[in-house]
Amino acid sequence: QVQLVESGGGLVQTGGSLRLSCAASGRTFQMYAMSWFRQAPGQEREFVARTWRGSDATTYADFLKGRFTISKDMTKNMLYLQMTSLEPEDTGVYYCNVVQYGGSEFWGQGTQVTVSS
Repeated sequence: QVQLVESGGGLVQTGGSLRLSCAASGRTFQMYAMSWFRQAPGQEREFVARTWRGSDATTYADFLKGRFTISKDMTKNMLYLQMTSLEPEDTGVYYCNVVQYGGSEFWGQGTQVTVSS
């Protein structure tokens, strides 16, 4: 089991920035892929960004246009999402996601991001 706790969400104006954090605990040594997803009101959850244990590789959703950066600190079992040039369309609940070696998947409870116009 892996427990995930997100933080760092809040209310920000258009063009502003936020940094989300995700603290992982439990069987963290089995974490393989670490991702951020988001869910806007009335919409399905969508992929935002992903990184992998032991690799500097990252991948992002096309709609981000280079505005967000995913990073990690495995010494602290932390995952981050730096968000810049925020737009009202970025409003939603942001979720941390971890997939372990073997395929088990875990989600955090989410953190709300609201971008005002």
